Amino acid sequence: MKKRSIISYIIIATMLCAMLVGLSASMSSCAGSTAVLNVYNWGQYISDGSEDSLDVNAAFEEWYEETYGVKVDVNYSTYASNEDMYAKLKSGAVSYDVIIPSDYMIEQLIAEDMLEKLDYNNIPNFQYIVDEYKVGGYDPTCEYTVPYTYGMVGVIYDSTVVSGTPTSWSLLWDTTYKGQILTFNNPRDAFGTAMYKLGIDVNTVNNADWKKAYEALEAQKELVQGYVMDEIFNKMKSGSAAIAPYYAGDFFTMYADNPALSFYYPTEGTNVFVDAMCVPKGSQNKALAEAYINFMLSEEAAIANAEYICYASPNKLVRENAEYKEYLTELHPNAYEILYPESTSFMTSYYKNLDTTTKDLMNSYWEDLKIDSSIGIGVYLICAVIVVAIVVVVVVITIRKKKRQNYDDVDEDDNKDEDDDK
Repeated sequence: MKKRSIISYIIIATMLCAMLVGLSASMSSCAGSTAVLNVYNWGQYISDGSEDSLDVNAAFEEWYEETYGVKVDVNYSTYASNEDMYAKLKSGAVSYDVIIPSDYMIEQLIAEDMLEKLDYNNIPNFQYIVDEYKVGGYDPTCEYTVPYTYGMVGVIYDSTVVSGTPTSWSLLWDTTYKGQILTFNNPRDAFGTAMYKLGIDVNTVNNADWKKAYEALEAQKELVQGYVMDEIFNKMKSGSAAIAPYYAGDFFTMYADNPALSFYYPTEGTNVFVDAMCVPKGSQNKALAEAYINFMLSEEAAIANAEYICYASPNKLVRENAEYKEYLTELHPNAYEILYPESTSFMTSYYKNLDTTTKDLMNSYWEDLKIDSSIGIGVYLICAVIVVAIVVVVVVITIRKKKRQNYDDVDEDDNKDEDDDK
């Protein structure tokens, strides 16, 4: 009995050891696992380690592991326009944890219940956002967003090609520069350029206004070299295009490689925008996403992004930093004034989320414009040339076959005559 009791204790102890070993292995496995954070952002819109900049995503991964003992892999991908980002989210094909859309798109995402409300207790660095940007018309209750950057749209031009000192949107319709003009490859910004030129409210719901804007873009298309987004950088830096509307901050990136480029805000008025960090519905790592957003507001990360992107920052830690101001001066003598103008003599307005009917009308006009563009006509001409070439080749081959058959028939007749003679 006593012996059996000892054996029982040994068995129990062995079982307990096995359980502890298993638990230890399980904990070790959890500790060694890697959390994945899916971030979806604009192209060239974060400090990525190139040109001696800080790799912000890598810095976050390192900071998070040191702080919480958990490895994180930032799975980072990019989009070219708000509309592209929306289509990807709407499809449900991929789940993202952090996105950075513009104001009017944020308004739409909120209306369609596609964003999570943020827990600002997890984002203490929100205190550094300038008050006027904490609450915007796109998020009036300040529940869904944290501003990332802001800015205004202007016109970039090559001063060695364009004569004088232009001040109007009309430059984009100047026939003198046919084939050297670029414009936006997204409907909201493209129609915006026409509406500002015509003095039309960019948030109008009047069908006649949209038709006028469409007609202006239709008249412009024969002058346009291409509809672009990120492609604008190479085209303007290389000098293969001379005029383009784009976001002010991107001007400095192009200017660094092509000092002949100049910039202005059109006197008729322009768009002011805010891009903000959000967490979309379906995020599998909301708390981790909020930690990422908070990290983006830290001084080192925020300054690194501001210097790399060259957009205006709503973050006090950036705007009040002496080294940042000096950096802007090195980029361009008037960089700080362009990004942070104390006052403007021209009208500025935010894009608002349009009602479904107006949005459908805009998209319909946009599709008609792109389908009926000179680029499309060129494709048709190329196809026609290819078809003609194929027809010519078929005809030539057919003629050669007929000639060959005739030769063979003649040879057979000659051979038959020779046999008859024999």
